[in-house]
Order: sequence, then C-alpha cells, then structure tokens
Amino acid sequence: MGVPQHRQSKSRVRKRRAMWKLTAPNHIECPQCHKPKMPHYICPSCGFYNSKAVIAIES
Repeated sequence: MGVPQHRQSKSRVRKRRAMWKLTAPNHIECPQCHKPKMPHYICPSCGFYNSKAVIAIES
C-alpha cells in the first residue's frame, strides 16, 4: 500500500495545486444578432443556431 514516507513541502504542494484553477466560460459572437453566446448553443437573444432559426423568440 502506498504510504508517504516524507512530508511534502509547502512549495511542492502549492505547485501541484496551481493547476486547479477554474476557467471562465468561452463566449463567441452570434453571427445573426452579434451578441455574445456560448459556443455550440442556441443564441438566447435571437434563437438561431448554425444560421438557422431553431426557436421563435417573443419580443
């Protein structure tokens, strides 16, 4: 069974944990209404996806 034989230093632990950070979601511009939207999602403001009207948005 793997049991640690020595204590890991603070710098070694912090270097390992440095990659745990969260990344912000990526947004792209909708080609129809030019508002930001998530990639591979229907645009919430105009209802288009892949240059096709998928849902009807009530104004």
